[in-house]
Amino acid sequence: MNSLQSWLASALILAGALISLLGAIGVLRLPDSYSRMHAASKAGVLGAVLLLIAVAVASAGELIIEALLGILILLASAPLAAHAIARAAHRAGVKPLVGALGDELARHTNNPDKTLD
Repeated sequence: MNSLQSWLASALILAGALISLLGAIGVLRLPDSYSRMHAASKAGVLGAVLLLIAVAVASAGELIIEALLGILILLASAPLAAHAIARAAHRAGVKPLVGALGDELARHTNNPDKTLD
C-alpha cells in the first residue's frame, strides 16, 4: 500500500467516524423518537459506508467486492427498516413533536379518502 492509499484510507476512516459520532449525538440530543431514528439511520449508514470504502482502499482492492456488498446491503436495508419502525411507532400512537406543518400522516390516516398505504 502506497502513501496516497494510506492517507485516503485514514481520511475516510476519520470522516466515517465523525459522521457516526454526529449521528450518535443526534440520537442523544434530538427531541422525539422520529428525529432520533432519522439521525441514527442517515448518519449511521453514511458513516458505515465511508468506513467500508476505507476498508476497500486500505486493502488495495482485495476486499472491494465484500465492501461493495456491505454498502449495498446497508443502502437497501437501513432506510426501509427506519421507515417500517417509524410507521409502526406512528400506528402504535407514539406522537411526534410537530411544528407549524403538523402531522401529515395523521391527517391522511384520519381521512379515508386519501390513503398513503
